[in-house]
Amino acid sequence: QRSGFLEKPSFVPCCWDKLQFSYQTRNVGLPGTSFSLPRGLLTPKMVFCWFFFLFPRRSMKRKAMFTCPFNGDCKITKDNRRHCQACRLKRCVDIGMMKEFILTDEEVQRKREMILKRKEEEALKESLKPKLSEEQQRVIDVLLEAHHKTYDPTYADFTKFRPPVRSSAGSREAARSSSILTQDLSSEDSSDLFGSDAFSTFPESVEPQMFSNLVLSEENEESSSMNIDFSHLSMLPHLADLVSYSIQKVIGFAKMIPGFRDLTAEDQIALLKSSAIEVIMLRSNQSFTLEDMTWTCGSNDFKYRVSDVTQAGHSMDLLEPLVKFQVGLKKLNLHEEEHVLLMAICILSPDRPGVQDTSLVESLQDRLSEILQTYIRCRHPPPGSRLLYAKMIQKLADLRSLNEEHSKQYRC
Repeated sequence: QRSGFLEKPSFVPCCWDKLQFSYQTRNVGLPGTSFSLPRGLLTPKMVFCWFFFLFPRRSMKRKAMFTCPFNGDCKITKDNRRHCQACRLKRCVDIGMMKEFILTDEEVQRKREMILKRKEEEALKESLKPKLSEEQQRVIDVLLEAHHKTYDPTYADFTKFRPPVRSSAGSREAARSSSILTQDLSSEDSSDLFGSDAFSTFPESVEPQMFSNLVLSEENEESSSMNIDFSHLSMLPHLADLVSYSIQKVIGFAKMIPGFRDLTAEDQIALLKSSAIEVIMLRSNQSFTLEDMTWTCGSNDFKYRVSDVTQAGHSMDLLEPLVKFQVGLKKLNLHEEEHVLLMAICILSPDRPGVQDTSLVESLQDRLSEILQTYIRCRHPPPGSRLLYAKMIQKLADLRSLNEEHSKQYRC
């Protein structure tokens, strides 16, 4: 290489000028291929080795006979190489092309057929790839829009709730337990987090009035119906407002699920009553952070630690498995499309208590499940897509059984 130019050898291919231009101005395209290399990585020796490699594969009919009208001493250049086929062939042979590899008519045809067959195979392979239909994509778009309308990533509405009151004295032990929990989960192997030991911190069916009654009882010192020390429940009013708000958003999301409004009012209520808390837990995973095992919803005032939830009346026996569930779900690295489909599938479960038209609910859920599986095959790259659908459905099963178990404990 000299002054940015390839050194000219004693024998020059007929397309030397074109190669020289490519080398000076841009990446060098290797003749006869679709490959190109940055010129800094391509040496003159590599270039000419490539030329000699291509010469024996020149497509040319073996029986062709060429005659030079100018006594066979034409000077072949890039511009005139097509003017005299005889001298061009002689030139190629002189610099290394093997006559034995000049193709016959049959070989030329066979080569064309092979190229055509390869293109057809590639087209067939492309056509067999799973693709989302227009209807499936429309359903995903509707669910995404529904989620965006009912989930505010800025958490601006949280300022409208009763303010969080964190009792440092009452939460000292809980904070210590929370710190131990965070360390344990951080050091735990992720493969252990996809098991079925995930509890919900709320009962299967919850009404906002339940929390309101507890708060009213706190204000009524003369009430003797509940023997509860409310001094340790300083976060209960705020979290009660948060749960009530979240339930309203889940209802709004459910109403926009394609086909949900086709159900009777009784079935809609039955589905929402059983699934609302589970969907809240799924939605809350978006704000969950693995670094410190907290739910971060904007400012530090709305950064919820395990110790905060204990001040609403929940014990570490329930919160530890809940955090494990959140960690396991977070590590699935779901796309937003997969997340909203999972929430919709959770809501449209035909075996919920009180559902009457189970066949219609099941058909709606099956359609969403099919869309989710197709999306994973089309859009979720490996290795994350491996067994992803099974892991997602297992998460729903864990949520269901453990939420029901917690509901029994709550009533006790």
